[in-house]
Amino acid sequence: MYQAFFHALEDSADGENLALSHVIEKLSFNESGLIPVITQDAKSKEILMLAWMNKASLEMTITTKRMTYWSRSRQQLWVKGETSGHTQALVSMAFDCDGDTVLCQVDQLGAACHTGRKNCFYLNVGLESQQVFIEGEASKI
Repeated sequence: MYQAFFHALEDSADGENLALSHVIEKLSFNESGLIPVITQDAKSKEILMLAWMNKASLEMTITTKRMTYWSRSRQQLWVKGETSGHTQALVSMAFDCDGDTVLCQVDQLGAACHTGRKNCFYLNVGLESQQVFIEGEASKI
């Protein structure tokens, strides 16, 4: 059902508009009611993190313009930066062609990663050396 909706949009004209509430209803949340969210720095385009949203956190993010995720470990809404002060202000949001991933561009204040690093992708694979290199200093948050 969901894929058929997004498949039907493939031939839509540039600039065509759809009601946001209708598209949200057609998003492909997984069996736990979650959808992955890629968070990207709006200025540098650096990928900062991947997290999860449920419908409530998605709608809260849209309403408040503050990134709100679903914490799978705590089983509760998680407003980014609420305790650390390292906030993410929503600049733009997009859905992928299958309606199963969200891309949010943000203004990041402070570190995005809970380790205090700029982003969560600091474990870099050396394809030739077959080693993983840690890049970026962790700071105490």
